[in-house]
Amino acid sequence: MDETPQFTATAAAYDGIAETYATCYRDSLATRPLDRGFIAAFADLVRGRGPVLDAGCGPGHGTEHLRRLGLDVAGVDLAPRMVELARRGYPEIAFERASLTRLPHADGAFAGVMAWYSLIHLPPASMPVALAELRRVLAPGGHLVLAFQAHDDPATAHVPFDHKVTPGFRWSLDGLGALVEETGLVEAARLITAAREGELYKRGHLLYRRP
Repeated sequence: MDETPQFTATAAAYDGIAETYATCYRDSLATRPLDRGFIAAFADLVRGRGPVLDAGCGPGHGTEHLRRLGLDVAGVDLAPRMVELARRGYPEIAFERASLTRLPHADGAFAGVMAWYSLIHLPPASMPVALAELRRVLAPGGHLVLAFQAHDDPATAHVPFDHKVTPGFRWSLDGLGALVEETGLVEAARLITAAREGELYKRGHLLYRRP
């Protein structure tokens, strides 16, 4: 477990609003057909090839969505209260507390890994460590799917933004993609969606494969 001040503060911030967050975002995918489509493509690529990890699962809504798509899925999250809510809400799924920079899983344990808006609070210096961990637990031929708040300034990889829960970073698709490729993964697809009414930022989606 990573107990640095930044990680501890992020876990505490999410624990403080865990119940509200779980209620507000329970059906968030229902109104996002492009997000669902990107996740569905990921699920089609990994289904039947082995277990899948929801890395930064929060209260487990996305993990359950993957299960309904026919995947053998487990979840990890940094915030203890989030893990507690996930276990209570979806008792048929295994959830545990873990940092994305230090996962408690064997090398190559998963056919697929999903990090759905769970990397945005990492200090940029910690991003390569987390991506290397996600790659480490991914089996050869497996796929990694990422989603994050995005920007499109080609001269800047990341910019800070005032997230409602705790400070975060927006990434350009090229900037984050370059870090993923440094781990040896190969890009399979990317998607950027415009900010909708009431939203401030674009959203980026990346899909990578481990050769």
